[in-house]
Amino acid sequence: MQEGKMKKTIVAFGDSNTHGYCSQTGGRFSEEERWTCLLEQYLGNEYRVMEEGLSGRTTVFDDPLFEGLNGLSAITQCLLTHEPVDLLIIMLGTNDTKARFCCNAENIAKGLERLAGKAMSTTGAFRSGPRLLLIAPAPIEEGYASTSAANEMGPGCVEKSRQLAFWYEDLAKRIGCSFLDAGAIDGIRMHPNDYMHLDKKSHELLARALAELIPSII
Repeated sequence: MQEGKMKKTIVAFGDSNTHGYCSQTGGRFSEEERWTCLLEQYLGNEYRVMEEGLSGRTTVFDDPLFEGLNGLSAITQCLLTHEPVDLLIIMLGTNDTKARFCCNAENIAKGLERLAGKAMSTTGAFRSGPRLLLIAPAPIEEGYASTSAANEMGPGCVEKSRQLAFWYEDLAKRIGCSFLDAGAIDGIRMHPNDYMHLDKKSHELLARALAELIPSII
């Protein structure tokens, strides 16, 4: 990178799988392990990746049990904090499958559409116009029902999470955003402690897939 040239800024906006929650330890993966940090490393010194992951975050829903998790209420401030932004990555939807939100996959995609629309309307935050990459999160796996996550998520979340990629891809095409199905990346899996948080290897696999895709977007 030439001296004085600004790095391209990527904002990764998501939930616990962007924050880097490690269900094996109950803590957080290190900077050498999280996909956001690995992505910055793989892309090289012309890029910087800003981590904006929050455990429990939804697309547009206010959680009646926990405060401050509605992505819609946070996206504008987030973008303006990091401006000028070259690319916004949104990977949300897993928490929206919780039974207490009473939403199917199509409803969740509509929430993502509203969130993406608000982000795209925050034009002053982007360097060269809004550019978004929508990621369908890897689905929750069947084994979750036998873990402590079962009561928190409720029934039906596996099926809904599996259907998100279909609706997200359709949405991305309609609104002119890039798309990635994280669940389609070979080797991606959830840690068996709860079957809904990426294991260490999957963080690396996601980062490598994104590092291949992003240079074609920005």
